[in-house]
Amino acid sequence: MDKVYKHQDIEKKWYALWEKEGYFAPKVDPNKKTLPAGRQAFTVILPPPNANADLHMGHAMYVIEDVMIRYHRMKGDSTLWLPGADHAGFETQYVFEKHLLKEGKSRFDYPRDTLYQMIWDFVQKNRGNMEHQLRALGFSLDWSRNIFTLDPKIVSTVYQTFKKLYDDGLVYRGLRLVNYCTKCGTGFSDLEVNYIERKDPLYFMKYGPFTIATVRPETKFRDTALAVNPKDKRYKDYLGKTFDIQGLLGTVKMAIIADEEVDPKFGTGIMKVTPAHDPHDFELGKKYNLPVTPIIDFKGRMDFSWFMKKKNVEQKYMDRAIKYHGKKVIEARTLMVEDLKADGLLVKVDENYTHRIATCYKSSTVLEPLPMSQWYIKIKPLSQKAILAIKKKRITFVPKRFEKIAIQWLTNFHDWNISRQIVWGIRIPAWKCLGCSKENSEEWIVTKGESPQECPKCHGSDLLQDTDTFDTWFSSGQWPFATLKASHFKDDFKYFYPTSVMETGYDILPWWVCRMVMLGIYTTGDVPFKTVYLHGLVRDAKGVKMSKSKGNVVNPLKMVDLYSVDALRMALIFGTAPGNDLSLSEDKIRGMRNFTNKLWNIGRFIKLNMEVFAQKGFQIAEFSPTGDRKNLSLKDKRILTQLGMLTRSVTKNMEEYQFAKASERLYEYIWHQFADKYIEVSKEKIQKDDKTVLSIMHYIYVTCLKLLHPIMPFITEEIVQQLAINKAGPLIHSSWPVL
Repeated sequence: MDKVYKHQDIEKKWYALWEKEGYFAPKVDPNKKTLPAGRQAFTVILPPPNANADLHMGHAMYVIEDVMIRYHRMKGDSTLWLPGADHAGFETQYVFEKHLLKEGKSRFDYPRDTLYQMIWDFVQKNRGNMEHQLRALGFSLDWSRNIFTLDPKIVSTVYQTFKKLYDDGLVYRGLRLVNYCTKCGTGFSDLEVNYIERKDPLYFMKYGPFTIATVRPETKFRDTALAVNPKDKRYKDYLGKTFDIQGLLGTVKMAIIADEEVDPKFGTGIMKVTPAHDPHDFELGKKYNLPVTPIIDFKGRMDFSWFMKKKNVEQKYMDRAIKYHGKKVIEARTLMVEDLKADGLLVKVDENYTHRIATCYKSSTVLEPLPMSQWYIKIKPLSQKAILAIKKKRITFVPKRFEKIAIQWLTNFHDWNISRQIVWGIRIPAWKCLGCSKENSEEWIVTKGESPQECPKCHGSDLLQDTDTFDTWFSSGQWPFATLKASHFKDDFKYFYPTSVMETGYDILPWWVCRMVMLGIYTTGDVPFKTVYLHGLVRDAKGVKMSKSKGNVVNPLKMVDLYSVDALRMALIFGTAPGNDLSLSEDKIRGMRNFTNKLWNIGRFIKLNMEVFAQKGFQIAEFSPTGDRKNLSLKDKRILTQLGMLTRSVTKNMEEYQFAKASERLYEYIWHQFADKYIEVSKEKIQKDDKTVLSIMHYIYVTCLKLLHPIMPFITEEIVQQLAINKAGPLIHSSWPVL
């Protein structure tokens, strides 16, 4: 063995061999539809990383899945870890648009099909880099089953699910307020809204005989009523009455309506109702049949075209409408406040009003609630079955506390907006007949992806496909069954579904895990996975979330190059309980590199003495753990007893997903019990040619390396092969130690 462990060469060598020999593929009998008796299937579907982006330290947490996979592979289970890549619709188009912006162009400069092809080429060019990085981190994925979320078979499954939902009355298209980002040009579901707290002026304005308080005076032009709490005695006599409200563009009539959700303690206790720009007001408007008339367009600019078309309007008001028209919201608000002052309608301003606002999670732009027809999934029928499956323990959670959190999310989900106003993704397979559209504008022809030849109602052929694409979470929510059904190994779905474990970060529990449970049960009749393992976020040494802007990002590939894959993997596992955030520093990774050096040096010591014994003509026999131990020393018996306890403990830890405990026990035993104590006290016996002690030492060490292999695969594989007494097969397919 070399004096120094050269991790770069060894890692490349072993990964190439494992992949070439097909060691990552599950062992199945193609002639049987189910697994052989006594053999268990263990399946993990990789949460697909963005095909276009480099891996970050969060992706390095895939090591938890690799530990599971390698452990079950060594147990002899039919083990599948299926890789894939996510087209990441909005995320990828956002990145590509930034790329276009650098060239002085935008997405609107290209026809839809051209833009789609440009993004496709952009993604495919970069996809290989991400997959290379997965290999560089040692992940033993079955690359023969690698798949992409836009592969035709995946798209076909997504279409079939949508059609089934539509036929079952669980998908509908409706006009509702959408969380719309005027910068990104698309709406988002409720889950994707990032709420932040900030201070804004609270404006108190005269509204006829009343005074109302609002942070958004610019929407007053589309107010349709005033609302008060029916229990508020101050306004009880006004309910149902109509008043003339003097505004910046003249006088309008407005009724006073009852709304139990109005807080009498906020402002003056009377609120303006704007159904087109407030989700609560939208629902209230449906109750009172109020019109939905927006004043802000999809570019985030004020739209006064409706007013400018009016006749016989005072020039003062027309001039104002022209002044406001086309302005961004903030610009228009400033102008309006000035005019409110000039008209004597501004009572006062509270400059320190703190409230929560909805922002785009990607661009941080303030989201505008805008009325828009979109496709929605009725969540309640799906979530009820998902909750029942969890309560009946058909799905278990690690750690258990997330079971309650999942049920809370599933209980409180709103109907899911699955439409996105982007090009990159799976286009919604719905067509509108232009000949029938005047009769019923929301009558659609939904297919499983094929283009309809004619309208089934009027038999016309003037059909127009919806321009929206599916929310990426809708397609990825079908990932466990879609991947297995799309596999070119035709029986994969029968062999490996339901999958065994879904392992991912706790931060996407509602976004992805809950949706996979709902869609999996609905589409297949069975849960998509039996266990959900949720890991925490990777933070810096001070516990701060890593971000490029903070300059505290630890690049996993850089750490691998400096300290080895095994050191990084051990650093991520060691001391990290399920569901808890991990504080990771370069010092911790460096410390685990020291552990790899210790492992290497132990191996060199044992091999050196094996070579010395061979030169003396002594043959080292493999130690039999079941043999007679009566002639062994007390120290030999003790270390072997401790090894048995270690093996049972680590096995139990692996079965219970306590990988941190397993790593800590192995670290402690190998370094302190075995190296510092047993080897040190045994050196004198080895110098006296004690073959039994060296045989025991070899046996203990190889057993420890096998136990450690799922966590630190490269150095353990290399040392075991170097120390082989007889020809040894690769550890990746060896038997898990049982004592």
